[in-house]
Amino acid sequence: MAEIIPSILSADFARLGEEIARAERGGATMLHLDVMDGHFVDNLTIGPPVVESVRRCTKSHLDCHLMIEHPERYVSAFAHAGANSISVHYEACHQLDGVLHQIRSEGAMAGVVLNPATPVSVLEDVVEVADYVLLMSVNPGFGGQDFIPYVLDKVRRLQEMRREKRLALPIEIDGGVHLDNLAEVVRAGCDWIVTGSAIFHSENAESTVRQMREIAANATAVQI
Repeated sequence: MAEIIPSILSADFARLGEEIARAERGGATMLHLDVMDGHFVDNLTIGPPVVESVRRCTKSHLDCHLMIEHPERYVSAFAHAGANSISVHYEACHQLDGVLHQIRSEGAMAGVVLNPATPVSVLEDVVEVADYVLLMSVNPGFGGQDFIPYVLDKVRRLQEMRREKRLALPIEIDGGVHLDNLAEVVRAGCDWIVTGSAIFHSENAESTVRQMREIAANATAVQI
């Protein structure tokens, strides 16, 4: 079954522990933490101290997405703060292979992220080194953006690549996923679905997570 991964960027940080607890009561077992440095993307968000604080209030898998320049300088800090998986952008890494190995050496799952305009073909020679691939379905930097439809074609191409290479790596998607397009995203081949506004800006985050999990389960059952 596809995983619904709430992105805490859209949560109320004044009540972050409560917000996380609501999402977990709905069935969420993974949380997405967006790290932005004001350089690779324009926005600034969180650092290792926030990840460490979140780690103390939850046992859920913490999925850290580093939208930063020179991610190799910070991998260790995020791993030690409690990240279970750490993803870095293809566009930000001069030595992607080395950074992915570095993440693994710190005991975390290693993910590679592609911006919407970056083709999945760039992963042909390095995808075996990754534990998962995150495809951005919005341009990175801010939450609440509209989903970019052509990214679903990238999902299908990546799914074909992993099938040909006999890989088990999950395909993750991030940006603009909500109740109305979730089933289509799952049927395209996504395993980990990051969604923030749809959950934390809803009237009832617990109910929304539960509803999204049900939609994903039904979509998986009829996946073609």
